[in-house]
Amino acid sequence: MRYPVSKKMKEIASIFFNADFSAYLVGGAVRDWFLGKLCKDYDIATDAEPKEVQALFRKTIPTGIAHGTVTILYKGEKIECTTFRCEADYSDGRRPQSISYVRSIEEDLSRRDFTMNAIAVSLKDGSIVDPFDGVKSIKSKIIKTVGSPLARFGEDGLRPIRAIRFSSQLGFKIEEETLKAIPLSIETCKKVSIERFRDEFVKILLSEHPIISLRLLEDTGLLKVFLPELSDCRGVEQKGMHSFDVLDHSFLSCDAAPQDNLIVRLAALFHDIGKVSTREKNEYSDYTFYKHEAVSEKLTKNIMQRLKFPNKEIEEVCHLVGLHMFHYTEDWSDAAVRRFIVRAGVENIPNLFELRRADGFGMTGKAPDLSNLTAFKKRLEKVIAEDSALSLKDLAVGGRELIEIGIPAGPKLGIILQKLFEAVLEDPSQNTKAQLLKIAEAINSNLS
Repeated sequence: MRYPVSKKMKEIASIFFNADFSAYLVGGAVRDWFLGKLCKDYDIATDAEPKEVQALFRKTIPTGIAHGTVTILYKGEKIECTTFRCEADYSDGRRPQSISYVRSIEEDLSRRDFTMNAIAVSLKDGSIVDPFDGVKSIKSKIIKTVGSPLARFGEDGLRPIRAIRFSSQLGFKIEEETLKAIPLSIETCKKVSIERFRDEFVKILLSEHPIISLRLLEDTGLLKVFLPELSDCRGVEQKGMHSFDVLDHSFLSCDAAPQDNLIVRLAALFHDIGKVSTREKNEYSDYTFYKHEAVSEKLTKNIMQRLKFPNKEIEEVCHLVGLHMFHYTEDWSDAAVRRFIVRAGVENIPNLFELRRADGFGMTGKAPDLSNLTAFKKRLEKVIAEDSALSLKDLAVGGRELIEIGIPAGPKLGIILQKLFEAVLEDPSQNTKAQLLKIAEAINSNLS
């Protein structure tokens, strides 16, 4: 079996060979080829040291030169190139204290995390270098460490999390001894920076079935370490229309959300975490969770800030979580529908409906009845198409016109504009300059 080396990679490799260096393709590109997947990123391993790589190529970036890595810029491609190396002690469980360059690809592969990632392709002839049976692991769909799991995980606490992420991303099973080593490596995992955990967590959520990894995070104790608010949902029974406790409901909801929509998947995972502290039994011995959405929104913000998500993503997810308990009935007036649109924001409605669909699936693990949601969606589309005033900027008058009729700039002006907006939400026909100025004068008189 030989890897089909592309023309561009052959050109890059020839530059190494002409200078008497070797060059191998390593990492995800090799693994993905065996899985029949298209490769996006290429990584090269070589016996050339970073300064020698920089001398060989006209354009390079010293991305991780302290660890032997240089990025080669070649004909529109960015290729990470790392010198064969072995790593000294990982005393902090995160990064090696030092690295040493070695001369063989086999030594370099021996430092890698999993056997499926410890395969190389010679760029000279496409031959496969596989000293740890990585191809066998890929064909068996097994995640297994190179050597001792405890030793590998002790070097870098991110590796157990990566193993769990790969289980969802690739649909592989974690080999028994490797899996057993994860709970034993929790103290090392705790040393991982929150940003590195977040990046793996996002990859889990964007995989086809995040529920696989989410359950593994719980089973290994890592959920309690990094997401204790979610872990606390285990055993919080709901009854009624729900077949599962809050944690399983959250996992199922997340799994049912659109794969390419991180915002909805995060909202689906966190939308009910407020139920832990709001659960009570009513006079009929039924559980209630009054205002749990408000508590869930607050906890979601805390979690996402702790994980250092971008502010925009935090805002979008929290908004969905806080709104997910809307109860539409067909007797809603058009004014009520307009108020809902204003509260939700036109731009958030598609995500909010995706969240409700996922939430419905998470109740029973079966496709929910969407007839009510579909009817509501049609009402919303109708109202939005009517081009009603759905924000202050849509009003026929603004602050300038109010000042012109003698209303002074200041807080009162803002109050009057808001009241005008509420009047137009109730009756869109009021949205004319003459009518709004008339209403404004009356409001101003009452406020004086």
